[in-house]
Amino acid sequence: MLKRHTLLSLAILGLYAAAAESVETREIVSTLQDQQQLAVTIYNDNLAMVKDQRKLTLGTGQTILSLRDISAQMRPESVLLHSRNAPGSLSIQEQNFDFDLLTPEKLLEKYTGKTVTIIRTNPATGVETSEQAKVLSTNNGVVLKVGNRIETGIPGRIVYDEMPANLHDRPTLVTQLTNNGPANQELELSYLTTGLSWKADYVAELNSAENKLDLSAWASLSNTSGTRYLGAKVQLVAGDVNMVRDQPAALDMRMKTMQMAEAQPMAEESLSEYHVYTLDRPITLADNQTKQVSMLAANGVPVHKEFLVQGANYYYQAAQSDLEQKLKVAVQLEFDNKVNVHLGMPLPKGIIRVYQKDKAGTAHFIGEDRLDHTPKNDTVKVKLGNAFDVAAARKQTEFKRLPNPDKGSSLFESAYEITIRNAKKEAINVTVQEPIPGDWRILRSSHPFEKGSSSMALWHIQVPAEGQTTLAYRVQVKY
Repeated sequence: MLKRHTLLSLAILGLYAAAAESVETREIVSTLQDQQQLAVTIYNDNLAMVKDQRKLTLGTGQTILSLRDISAQMRPESVLLHSRNAPGSLSIQEQNFDFDLLTPEKLLEKYTGKTVTIIRTNPATGVETSEQAKVLSTNNGVVLKVGNRIETGIPGRIVYDEMPANLHDRPTLVTQLTNNGPANQELELSYLTTGLSWKADYVAELNSAENKLDLSAWASLSNTSGTRYLGAKVQLVAGDVNMVRDQPAALDMRMKTMQMAEAQPMAEESLSEYHVYTLDRPITLADNQTKQVSMLAANGVPVHKEFLVQGANYYYQAAQSDLEQKLKVAVQLEFDNKVNVHLGMPLPKGIIRVYQKDKAGTAHFIGEDRLDHTPKNDTVKVKLGNAFDVAAARKQTEFKRLPNPDKGSSLFESAYEITIRNAKKEAINVTVQEPIPGDWRILRSSHPFEKGSSSMALWHIQVPAEGQTTLAYRVQVKY
């Protein structure tokens, strides 16, 4: 009797174990077909936040939910999964991010220590033979134990008995959870990921009179995250977001394709210390793709062209050579980011490229510069390069050390000539910027100057067509 009771108990325990195993192994796989809505917020520095809404039938109780078609560069510690139609109904016990994707190499690696079938084909007869082999190692090549011998390399086709449980053909978030709410759930998965980035690119065309330009801005979105984003609501955040950085890891560089989107207006709003740009329509961003969308277009923006000579502050501490020092004359454009000049939107950082047409109507590239984040009503300065027909030279004409005015101080007096030569057929204005260190004062100057800052003297010099002008000044500096 006792023996029969023991057998019955063991049978019941076996049924419980089988039922528990059935519950434990029940898995629901979710793909893009379950996706109801997708929102992606992309930041400047290779960071994005993804909000993925999916409609699923989970049933009740314990479930293993495998969410596929997610970013391969997801930051698992940032994942948040919750129910939209029944908040608080999900209890998550464990989650695993499986980004070890299925490849022949990975499959063989997962079978290290296990048995596979090797199929060989006789090249003369075409007859196939098979034998069992144990995978000993896959480091720097394959080592197999076939029967009583050890072989290296892959001698034929390899047949595997089954797919390893932790190897997927695409990135998968595997979540073990308990559903205490309705069987039909509307879930939202939120996470941060790298592999998504954006940058602003500006294209400007300068008119022949060099007093107006047409400006267009493009947002270039790049996706190397390992998945595609279908019909996503996209927002772009401009600003320097602080992030805790891990040690840098090598990134897999992949080729990108370029897809131009139709020009559409872009809404902008401020958020804390950042600016958010919202695309007015859903977009699809494929993996390994760069897409461009229009941010703004402004025609006839008034612009000022400036020639600039910049000095250095070490001139004023010692005697210089009697020879003239040749200086480059920089060329830059300035325009105001204001509404009344057809702009007035906060401009995110990016590269601006400037073109100008010749008399035949052919556009030529004349320079580019990197813009920083530029707020509304600020001035944009674009350095094009150095002038070809305008040159400058500096010469120190006098230098002397004066008696020390105070203990621990030094006093110097020096004089300079800066000659600006203009080979153009029209007169030009040249701005001379001289950074002067210490406590300084201009004793004498051939042209009016202004104090741009506590350490900067500015002159605005007119140079006649095919002529030259010399700026002479004397300065006293105390350290």
